[in-house]
Amino acid sequence: MKKLTPVFILFLLIFTFTSCEISQKEKTIKLAHGLDMSHPVHKAMMLMGEELDKNSKGALKLEIYPNQQLGSERQCLELLQIGSLGMTKVSAAVMENFSPNMKVFGLPFLFKDRAHTFNVLDGDIGKELLDGGQKYWLKGLGYYDSGSRSFYTKEKPIQTPKDLEGLKIRVMESVTAMNMVNKLGGSPTPISWGELYTSLQQGVVDGAENNPPSFYLSRHYEVCKYYTLDEHTTIPDVLIISTHLWEDLSDEEQGWLQSAVDTSVQYQRELWATSELEALEAVKKAGVEVARPDKSSFKNKVKSIYEEYKDDIPVYNLIKRIQENQ
Repeated sequence: MKKLTPVFILFLLIFTFTSCEISQKEKTIKLAHGLDMSHPVHKAMMLMGEELDKNSKGALKLEIYPNQQLGSERQCLELLQIGSLGMTKVSAAVMENFSPNMKVFGLPFLFKDRAHTFNVLDGDIGKELLDGGQKYWLKGLGYYDSGSRSFYTKEKPIQTPKDLEGLKIRVMESVTAMNMVNKLGGSPTPISWGELYTSLQQGVVDGAENNPPSFYLSRHYEVCKYYTLDEHTTIPDVLIISTHLWEDLSDEEQGWLQSAVDTSVQYQRELWATSELEALEAVKKAGVEVARPDKSSFKNKVKSIYEEYKDDIPVYNLIKRIQENQ
């Protein structure tokens, strides 16, 4: 074996030192979520990773774990709280267990239309709610569109609240969601998203409620042949980062990440609008009966929920501000 020249040894030392320095400067953020890789949320996250790599010139990377690989939404939030996971996407309904004011998003028929929703989410109210979880080690970075949630069932269509009587309806781990289904006459049953298909098959629950793309991509339409577009709640998805990680990032790194998030949010909303139409057409072709009931009977059944928040001053004030927002 040839002897290494002093010049070559020096080159090796410089290369090794530089490589270590670059490696130390690179940071990888682990992001977990519970949705399928074909879902608009996952596609938007992929774009976020590309944008983050571009913004940081490779110094910050995003590593995505879909399909509940690292646990349910609640479990991922708990991992963020102890600093074992960097980021996650959760429904605001699950987030309310960690940041109580988020429960306002679970109130039925809160928003007038999609434009009203985005005005609130992208304005001062939305920002306040994103920041509200920081004392629980959870910082919000942005909102993905999650459309409106509606009921789907196995045995019969839901035309009025009376049709929900005696039915076990899967809900998220949200007190607000459980209260709403109770008011409408159903029996709310919290079950994790990953277990729902089997629970529907086995009759553990008689139905569930969700938006069109989730109903379609989860293949729940194979079990539930009735989809009632009462659009009772418009609950956004929230991108959350652990404050342990956020505070470890420099101002520049925070800027790179926030910019990547903002780009992915706009992209996801575009994807979502298309996916809703495609999902509804697909489930109809699969034999699902899609109905658009008169919403007034549903609204009348749940309107008393708002008055129940009079003693919860922060949330009641949020309700008034959202209703007054144009």
